[in-house]
Amino acid sequence: MNKVFMAAILIITSALLFSSCKKKEHLPIVAIANYGPLKDLEISILGIKDELARSGFIENETVKIEIADIAFDHSLIPQTVTNLSNHNPKVMVVISTPIAQFAKGKIHDIPLVFHAITDPVAAGLLKDKEHASENVTGSSDMQNLDVLLNFAKTVLPKAKTVGILCLTSDSNDATLLNMMKEAANRFCLSVVAVPVDHVRDIAVRMQEFNGKVDFIYVGASGLHAAMPTIAQEAQKMSIPVFDSEDQSVRNGFALASFGVNYESIGQNAGKLVVKLLKGADIKTLDPVYPQLADHLCVVNKKQVEKFGICVPKNVIVVE
Repeated sequence: MNKVFMAAILIITSALLFSSCKKKEHLPIVAIANYGPLKDLEISILGIKDELARSGFIENETVKIEIADIAFDHSLIPQTVTNLSNHNPKVMVVISTPIAQFAKGKIHDIPLVFHAITDPVAAGLLKDKEHASENVTGSSDMQNLDVLLNFAKTVLPKAKTVGILCLTSDSNDATLLNMMKEAANRFCLSVVAVPVDHVRDIAVRMQEFNGKVDFIYVGASGLHAAMPTIAQEAQKMSIPVFDSEDQSVRNGFALASFGVNYESIGQNAGKLVVKLLKGADIKTLDPVYPQLADHLCVVNKKQVEKFGICVPKNVIVVE
């Protein structure tokens, strides 16, 4: 009797497991092609997942999320995007300009949601800033540089020149430079731009800022992978660094950040993904841009003391 009972239990358990596996096989897939293991991008992906969960799309229960990471290696983009698309995702999130550009040229039958891209029009992803294009929409990380420069001038009132590195292979950086020049003009600041062909050249290229700039700004760029080097060289020259990402401030690499909150823009992307999973036509989903409430100001206490500056109220101070 016990053997019969145990056999029955095994059969039922196996049937339940088989049913569960079959159910998971038929879950809608959200594919995410990520640029690399950057803290802010990881936070933004969590923002996407949180937004999905809030709308009932629970990972491995009602939706399957597949993430692939190119680890900043552009040569891996074709393979990564192709492999993800072969799994027939319902939606694909493409993070960073080079990944999104390749995906747009390669994939035409899957909705693409770009993410962490400053200007999708300049990147060739959209024809119109305010509307989706073909199978592409997304969540921009376009920072309000007026807010940043106003803050920088508040803590460094004598500043007259800002330095900015530009990765020549990333159209995002070209857009950022143009935005910085326009914003700097409104604050009577001049801009010293230093082009960088390869991340490995940063230590040398940074020397062009020596004695020429009052602070350096690092925006949303592939250059973030080299923040330790940027910080090291800036410290040698006693030049404060402002970053778009607060993690650099928390790590002691930058004096302050006044950038977009990547959890927030991840949630913006997640809302678009949810609508697509529910059957919305991507052509009806307008791209989303950060509002002032999507920005976050963080300063590093040790660097504040080092540069002897006064910090305004209502900012986050970290050790």
